[in-house]
Amino acid sequence: MGELAVTQGRLRLALTGGAGAAAILAVGCATGCGVGGAGKLASGNSATTVTITPANGTAQVKPDGTIEVKASDGKLQNVTVQGAGATVTGAFGGGHKTWRSTRTLTPGTSYTVTAQSRDDGKTRTVTSSFTTLKPAETLSIADVTPNLTGEKVGVGMPIIVRFDRPVTDKAAVERTLRVTPDKPVEGAWRWVSADQVIYRTKTYWQPHQTVRFHASLAGVNAGGGVYGAKDAQATISIGAKQITTGDIDGHRMTVTRDGEKLRTVPFSAGNGQTREFTTTSGVHLLMEKGNPVTMTSPGRQPGDPGYYKQVVNYAVRFSNSGEYVHSAPWSVGAQGSANVSHGCLNVSPENAKWFYDIMQRGDVIKLTGSDREVEPLNGWSFWQMSFDTWREGSALR
Repeated sequence: MGELAVTQGRLRLALTGGAGAAAILAVGCATGCGVGGAGKLASGNSATTVTITPANGTAQVKPDGTIEVKASDGKLQNVTVQGAGATVTGAFGGGHKTWRSTRTLTPGTSYTVTAQSRDDGKTRTVTSSFTTLKPAETLSIADVTPNLTGEKVGVGMPIIVRFDRPVTDKAAVERTLRVTPDKPVEGAWRWVSADQVIYRTKTYWQPHQTVRFHASLAGVNAGGGVYGAKDAQATISIGAKQITTGDIDGHRMTVTRDGEKLRTVPFSAGNGQTREFTTTSGVHLLMEKGNPVTMTSPGRQPGDPGYYKQVVNYAVRFSNSGEYVHSAPWSVGAQGSANVSHGCLNVSPENAKWFYDIMQRGDVIKLTGSDREVEPLNGWSFWQMSFDTWREGSALR
C-alpha cells in the first residue's frame, strides 16, 4: 500500500484503501521532482506517509465522529476541512505529527480534507473526501429570546432557548451552548422543560454592552438517534440599567436609569380581596408591552361574580398571572393613596405612556408590601431564585 515505483521512465503512485480505511499518500520524492534520463529518481528515496481518517470515499460517517490526520515523517503544516454547514475546527498534536478535529460535523454533508506535510524542506499534499450520515431525525433551535432586530434589553434579561423537539441528552446539548458578553459575568443554564433551557447571570448584566450566544449544535448526538441539525447564534444588546422599585402599601414606584432617578410614579395596586387580585411582591422582569391590551378576569365567564373585560392602553407586562403597569384614567383619584385594581399597577395616562416608551424587555421591577410572592417561573421572575438553586437545574451540575 502506498507503493512508489519507476516503470519505463514514468513515476507511478499507488494509493490504496477502501471505504472505512484511511487515505494514505506515500511519496518517494519531493513535489516537482523529475526523472533522470536513465530512469532514476532525481532526489533521494525517503518516504513520507500522510494518513487521513475517514478515508477517501467513505460514506455514512457519524456526525459526532472525529477527523484525524497523521504524518509518519516530517510535520503537518496545514489541515483544512471544506464542507457546507458548520466550520470544522481542529488542533495539532504530537509535535505537529497529528491533527484532530475539535468539533462535530454537520449531518448529511460532503467534506473534503486537505493536509499538507513538510519534510526536508519539501511540501506534500493529500486529500480525502467523505460524506456524513443523514439521520432520520434532527434537533434544531426553534427560537432564541431576545431576538428582535435592533432591540436593547434590560440588565436582568435571561436568554431563553427553545428547541423544536424534546432533548434526550441534555448534557450533550448544553455543552454546545456558549454565552460571551463584552463584560464577563458568571451565569448558568437551567432546564425548565425537555425542550427549553434558560441562561441567567449571577448578578445583573453590566449595561451598554453586547452579549453573543452561540450553539455548536450541528452533529451533536442529542440521544435516541437524534443529531443536531445546524449551529445557531444570536447577538444581544444590553441597554441602560433601568430599575423600578415600588412599595405596594406606599402606592408609589421610583424609576432609575444607570443609577439616576428619572421619576416617581403614584399607582394603585391590587385590592387584595382574593389571591388573584393581590399584586405580587418580589423581583420581576418587564416582559412585553401592548397598546391596547384587552384584559379579562381569569377563570370567569360573563355573568359570573367578579367577571370583567377591560381594554387598557400603554400596558407593560411583568408576570404571567396578568400583572401589568398600564393606563387607568378611571382610578386616578386612588393612585398614590389606595389599592383598588384587579392586581395590575394602575397609573395615570401620562405616566403610563412615559413608562411604556422607556420600557425595555428585561428591565427589573422590584415590588414589596404584599403577602403574595411571585413564583420564580411566573413569567420571567427567575431572580426570585438564588443563583445556587438556579444552577442546580443545569444538566452539567
